[in-house]
Amino acid sequence: MIRNISTGIDIGSTTIRVVVGEFFKGEKNPRIIGVGESETKGLRHGYVVNIPLVVTSLEDAISMAEKNSGIKIRRAFVSIGGVTLRGETSNGIGIVSKADGEVTNLDINKALEDCEENLNLNNKKIIKVYPTSFKLDGKEILGRPEGMIGTKLEVKALFVTCSNSHFEDLLEVITLAGIDPIDIIASNEAASRISLSEKQKIVGCGLVNIGSETVSLSVFENETLVSLHTFSIGGADITNDIALGMKVSLENAERFKLGNITEDFSKKKLEEIIEARLSDIFELIENHLKKIKRNELLPAGIVFIGGGANTTSLEEFSKSTLKLPSKIGSTEIFGNIKTKLRDPSWFTALGLLIPDNENDSYEKGSFQNILKNIKSILKSNIKQLMP
Repeated sequence: MIRNISTGIDIGSTTIRVVVGEFFKGEKNPRIIGVGESETKGLRHGYVVNIPLVVTSLEDAISMAEKNSGIKIRRAFVSIGGVTLRGETSNGIGIVSKADGEVTNLDINKALEDCEENLNLNNKKIIKVYPTSFKLDGKEILGRPEGMIGTKLEVKALFVTCSNSHFEDLLEVITLAGIDPIDIIASNEAASRISLSEKQKIVGCGLVNIGSETVSLSVFENETLVSLHTFSIGGADITNDIALGMKVSLENAERFKLGNITEDFSKKKLEEIIEARLSDIFELIENHLKKIKRNELLPAGIVFIGGGANTTSLEEFSKSTLKLPSKIGSTEIFGNIKTKLRDPSWFTALGLLIPDNENDSYEKGSFQNILKNIKSILKSNIKQLMP
């Protein structure tokens, strides 16, 4: 009997995480059958600076996951993050093509193509497109416009992009490690599949992923992603501040950041150090929310994930600073999940296993063509390097 296996690979700035899941008949979500992790070498702020080092790190994590699961990993869903990952909004117009004025997928794609032409995509790669609103003959419509009657279709869409070089370097790393990427997915989108409910995404919610060297903010509304931005700051900055301020090693500083303190240190001084750096992070988040007119206007509040989400007093400080409900992300999707995997630092890798329920046919075909073209170029380059 053929087994239904899915693998997720999350290549973070400090840790690579690999999760193998198996789907069983009659069960909606997969059971975790293997995991692997390794220290990341060759990445800075989420982007590749040394391809061979990252490949070795990835191979180590894959080998561990294969040993745990008993599965040879050949294909996987892979997350993409890093400081160049962001969302860009654009507007486009399309004229309904059918004589009877019925809107079709073709009309939507033409309007989205117009959106893309209005973007400055120099040195950028489109990861995914999210239509956020539609107008038909000047009137805003709810839901999808297919089947409606009109003449002029207007669309507003969010384009998730990253730098060309980052995208291609990531693909090269994956290919050199012997993995065929099924899809490359923005890290926050993957994590949102298990950390946010449908209701949270409908009413308005911010998902903040505090990584080691970056913080990414995703805003969901009306069940779609409406904004994404990545900041060049992260949990490692808090650790470094504690090490300097408390005159302790980085290992102890990391432990203090997470609230694991047995030594006789000034709790007040530690809180001041942590809150000073959190203030910098929350100021960036607040300014972005103001820019998109969502500050203090997200009913489902802020959900924190990533390794930095475990920082002591994070929830309370967020509530008082951002004036929004705030909590650490959690998930109950995986029934057999181990205690370690309930940590929010694993949510991106776990989320990659969950199928995307959105009807996103508008962009998937074009993305797969891009992926196919780049993979063929990479394979050609790799063959030329072989003796």
